[in-house]
Amino acid sequence: MTLTVIFACGQLMAQDSTEAKKKDWSKIDLSHRAADHFMIQFGIDNWAGAPDSIKLKGLSRSANVYFMFDFPFKTDPRFSVGIGAGIGTSNIYFDRMIVDLKDVGNKLPFRNVADTNNFKKYKLTTAFLEAPVELRYALNPEDMDKSWKFALGVKVGTMLNAHTKGKTLRSKDGQTINPYTVKESTKRFFNSTRFSGTVRIGYGNLSLFGSYQINPLIKEGYGAEIRPYIIGITLSGL
Repeated sequence: MTLTVIFACGQLMAQDSTEAKKKDWSKIDLSHRAADHFMIQFGIDNWAGAPDSIKLKGLSRSANVYFMFDFPFKTDPRFSVGIGAGIGTSNIYFDRMIVDLKDVGNKLPFRNVADTNNFKKYKLTTAFLEAPVELRYALNPEDMDKSWKFALGVKVGTMLNAHTKGKTLRSKDGQTINPYTVKESTKRFFNSTRFSGTVRIGYGNLSLFGSYQINPLIKEGYGAEIRPYIIGITLSGL
């Protein structure tokens, strides 16, 4: 499937290159095109580098909201640079495990609690203030609502919060003991800054995106070199 997408993109760009010889892109009118847009993303999360002892459950998910400014190239406005800021969140769900954020040691414990009391739902949530930067390419910059779009970028973020939440305590046999909720919060085990690579491919206001965290989620020496990655959809006019 990946090769098919790359081949299709290559055909579109080759066709566009032929058309470019017939058109002076530097003279097109972009006065009607907005210079700023919200970019909203919903994704499915996973962890690269996590040991087999860490058991994830169901569909872990993320939501990102950014306000972006777009700066087209004067000589060829098919290319532009997008710069913005916003919030990125991630929710990782675990299967009969707890992430002991209150542990006083120098290792972040991921404890298997399948043989004792455990929570029916348990997740680790992280939130970052992020600054995304994208190099964008649009086949039809005059009508972005009817254009194929491609973008490569990076995101730099600083951690705002990291917490765990467990709902509905139950026995090892699955019987409910207490329907309460427990929440623990600390950033001590995590890298306060994250760097991610991003890619987007889409048409009109809808695109597919992927991101991969380049530096580990957990501080060096405090646990496994886990690198989160996301695949999802983006809603944006640019």
